[in-house]
Amino acid sequence: MIEKLKEMVARFQEIERLLTTAEVFQSPPRMKALSKERAQLLKFSTRARELDAVRADKDSAKAALAEAKEDREMRAYAEELIAEASARETKLLKEIEDLFLSEDKEGMRNAIFEIRPGVGGDEAKLWAGDLYRMYMRYAERHGWKIDVMDQDEADAGGISRVTFKVEGEDAYKHLRNESGTHRVQRVPATEAAGRIHTSTATVAVLPEAEEVDIQIAPQDLDEKFVRSQGPGGQNVNKVSSAVMLTHKPTGLQIFCQTERSQHANREHAMTILRTKLYEAEVAKRKNERDELRRTQIGTGERAEKIRSYNFPQSRITDHRVEFSVHNLEEVLDGGLDELLGKLLEVEREKKLKALSMQKKPPPPPEEGAAPVKK
Repeated sequence: MIEKLKEMVARFQEIERLLTTAEVFQSPPRMKALSKERAQLLKFSTRARELDAVRADKDSAKAALAEAKEDREMRAYAEELIAEASARETKLLKEIEDLFLSEDKEGMRNAIFEIRPGVGGDEAKLWAGDLYRMYMRYAERHGWKIDVMDQDEADAGGISRVTFKVEGEDAYKHLRNESGTHRVQRVPATEAAGRIHTSTATVAVLPEAEEVDIQIAPQDLDEKFVRSQGPGGQNVNKVSSAVMLTHKPTGLQIFCQTERSQHANREHAMTILRTKLYEAEVAKRKNERDELRRTQIGTGERAEKIRSYNFPQSRITDHRVEFSVHNLEEVLDGGLDELLGKLLEVEREKKLKALSMQKKPPPPPEEGAAPVKK
């Protein structure tokens, strides 16, 4: 852990140097990315300096104890200083361990949401709309910025799809575990017989990719500008403001029409495209990640049912952690803190377990001992 800490301090110092260079100053995307990384490493650098100071105090106290010899008062004072320094050292090492457990560069990113109805027809579209409102209210409660990037409202109410960005401190860290299938059990407004129906909606939460993460060559893009579809103002259906981007190497297609200007729709489409390409790159490297990184919740298959919302019993159950709450209306109004907090707690416990199970190198053989046969 100490060696890793030294590496992070060295990287922090390197970033401090890079931020003063003209090359970085002239590249706003790179400056933004380095500034974010610096903010994350600052906590490690600060603790490292404190640890060095505490260990220096401890060494000084040990030297004083050695010089005290028969001076009982001086020895007692030196022993007291050593005990205080040792306690501070233990506390700092625990804080550094906690920082390593919570280290998460992706978690610092903004979150890109995609919500679509699953099985259940019109009721599934209404349910997708309810989930959309739930996340919007949660973001508003935390003072985070919302940017709707693409939205298609359903004729019977609800939504056919929506893509939006949540911009705020550690937004992706708190929201990434929402990826999956959300099942609802309730009596639809259109159900005359009062029967309970089961419907689903799928939620995908991606870390926003930045320009420094994914570079897209102009020749790899096919751009088409078309008229927007659906209801709109005087301009929306008369001008070719909607944008369709096709990434030729992967075949990914992104369509955006929410804004009135062609430029704004293209910017939204590029953000979504970079995010999807970044996610694909992360998935490709998934098997190369270390054991600690693989313990994160929510990085697996999205098709599985992760949570059920039972209206008759006002109960929400997260099936990944077998945790239930009985304040359904409060949760749907954005009160997700208890559920999301439980997921982060379990994630931390898994990381701690993985950290404790990491293999340690065997101790060197004692002098004169027979060599161990392999």
